Amino acid sequence: MADKQRFDDVIAKHFKTLGQYVPIVAKVHGKSHPEFHDVHAVFNALAEKTDKAGSETPDLNEEFAKLREITNNYTVPDDVCESYEAVYNMLYELDQAYRA
Repeated sequence: MADKQRFDDVIAKHFKTLGQYVPIVAKVHGKSHPEFHDVHAVFNALAEKTDKAGSETPDLNEEFAKLREITNNYTVPDDVCESYEAVYNMLYELDQAYRA
């Protein structure tokens, strides 16, 4: 990770919202999009690692690789709400910041 400050800024910008949206989107869309349950699980792992790391940079390569695979590189399905789309967009932005 080349730019820890950028990643930290994106975490600060999106983590609280993701923590609220991800469980709700899983509940609302999980039946028609069961892959979102996997997104939920990976997000929880990512959040836990980030929290445990404190001021250090966590190793999230595996989690972001799984998210890219599960979401087909954050491709938003056609039949979902704006919150679902927002989750994918925020996760994509986190992924990009982490890999920057």
